[in-house]
Amino acid sequence: FVPVAFMGGIIGKFFYPFGITVVVAVLVSLFVSFTLDPMLSSVWHDPPAERMKRLPVLGAMVRGTDRAMDGLHTTYERVIRWAFSGLRYRVFFPPLPAYGHGFHHDGTRDKTSKRRLRWATLTPRGMVMAIGAASFVGALGLAPLVGSEFVPETDQGFTQLALRMPVGSSLERTDAKVRQIEEIVLAIPEVRTVSTWVGGAGQRNQSWLNIALKDRKERKRTQKQVEDAMREAIAKIPGTDASVGFNRPVYVAILGSDPEGLARVATEFSEKVKLIKGVVDVEVSVKPGLPAYAVRLKPDAVREIGLTAPQLASSLRAYVTGDTATYWTTPDGNQVDVVLRLNETQRERIEQLRGLPVAFAKDGTPITLDSVATIEQVFNPEVIRRQNLQRREAVFAGVKDRSVGEVGDDVKKLIKETVLPPGYSFDIGGQLQQQAEAFSGLLAAMALAVIFIYIVLASQFGSFVQPIAIMASLPLALIGVMLALLFWRSTLNVFSMIGLVMLMGLVTKNAILLVDFANQARKAGATVADALLQAGMIRMRPIVMTTMAMVFGMLPLALAFNDGGEIQAPMGRAIIGGVITSTILTLVVVPVLYSYLVRDKRPRAAAQPSGGGAIPVTMPADRD
Repeated sequence: FVPVAFMGGIIGKFFYPFGITVVVAVLVSLFVSFTLDPMLSSVWHDPPAERMKRLPVLGAMVRGTDRAMDGLHTTYERVIRWAFSGLRYRVFFPPLPAYGHGFHHDGTRDKTSKRRLRWATLTPRGMVMAIGAASFVGALGLAPLVGSEFVPETDQGFTQLALRMPVGSSLERTDAKVRQIEEIVLAIPEVRTVSTWVGGAGQRNQSWLNIALKDRKERKRTQKQVEDAMREAIAKIPGTDASVGFNRPVYVAILGSDPEGLARVATEFSEKVKLIKGVVDVEVSVKPGLPAYAVRLKPDAVREIGLTAPQLASSLRAYVTGDTATYWTTPDGNQVDVVLRLNETQRERIEQLRGLPVAFAKDGTPITLDSVATIEQVFNPEVIRRQNLQRREAVFAGVKDRSVGEVGDDVKKLIKETVLPPGYSFDIGGQLQQQAEAFSGLLAAMALAVIFIYIVLASQFGSFVQPIAIMASLPLALIGVMLALLFWRSTLNVFSMIGLVMLMGLVTKNAILLVDFANQARKAGATVADALLQAGMIRMRPIVMTTMAMVFGMLPLALAFNDGGEIQAPMGRAIIGGVITSTILTLVVVPVLYSYLVRDKRPRAAAQPSGGGAIPVTMPADRD
């Protein structure tokens, strides 16, 4: 857990408290297990187990547990004895092609050529190893079905609807359209209240609806389902561009120097993004701009009259906006600005400005605006965005019915297939970038943790090969993780990866118990097969106890009963699935792998396990 606590980036913010907490807690528990636990065990050793069995409820639980363990011991003994038996199985594979070319020298087909049959001999130990390898391969195959994302979506009971009208729409037009949408939203039974904000500074064509939902217990649909219903209902209203929800994980920036070319490229790319399955609420930052009029000074006016652009702007500002001519002091002593400008009826239309005098000739003749300048209609950009000293436009999108990782892979594939003109480039950001950084950092930390685990185990066992058998329990947990996430419809995200990190410490513990006990049994004179059987039989109870304690301890977290519990539920689900499958497979696969790595030092005939041989009595079980 130490490497996990020192990851960089935003993922390090998530994992630093987790790693430090686990490291300190394990050290404290190690101290308690050697001091307080033995003392309490000696004090509370009585009443004996027989007296506890006579209690009504506790006795039934103890007796049921004993019967279950007896059944597990019997089944486990049969499986291990079968795995280490001398049986061999012939496995048939599809036949190879015919001998030679299958043709005569004259070109005719040789009908007598036979197909070669393929047979292979497989022992029970080989079958066990094949099952373990198949579980790992199956886990990798299930990963695309599970999907991935940075942080799981949560049901917060609150969402937002952003509405955009065409540029230039009046405030009254936007308000009327918003009232129409409010009726649709309020008609949804899961909606409690709606708070609307219409317009703003330079944003008369935009509005926002803050929507509060009823409590989870009072509604049948989740927040995501309600958002999908809103999206479908609003899509039927023409002349509106709406996006529902706060989470739009897809973000692709396009950088360039030419504003018009950049807008064209961004718009074309956004149309391609809309075709990707699962993409919704696609928005491009390119906007038509605010309508305005540009007054351009004629070159002849500059040469002949000497009129400059600041002088012309000052004259027009005085006509339209007004200019402070003087100050007037009121009888009570207050000073008031006196603003001089045209009457409102004389500045209502552009044609009225064309005839206004903006300069005077040497003889005092007034010079009108249309004689020295032209007036053109333009669209000014509302916001100019820059990144890395370049103009930037961006494409945003949400995700529906697919995981963010799947949609992100399709977006990255589209980026690779898109050929940009010279001078333009893509830059992926948002949750896609954060997810890539988080997963790469986690994988690097886990790889370093595996190396540290191997070093510690190799030094403790005094062997370079025995830690391999212990660490084989790590990939055996992946199939359970994938099945649990698939069953609960969760994804691989930051919190389920936290569960994977915790599994690295949990599943190796079971294998350590088996290998350590098998080593002690071999020192007492047992063969490898008998030592492994004894290790599994005696260590099964503590292994099952810790597994069940972890499963039931993580079950409330996995079920996510509380509000916002979906964000941490994948961690509990990954741990539950991982410890269950790892416990089942570790009890069989690790002993088999151990038998391949460790050989008996006695003659081969004595090392063969007998079919119904009893477990030797001279065992260090009492000492353990």
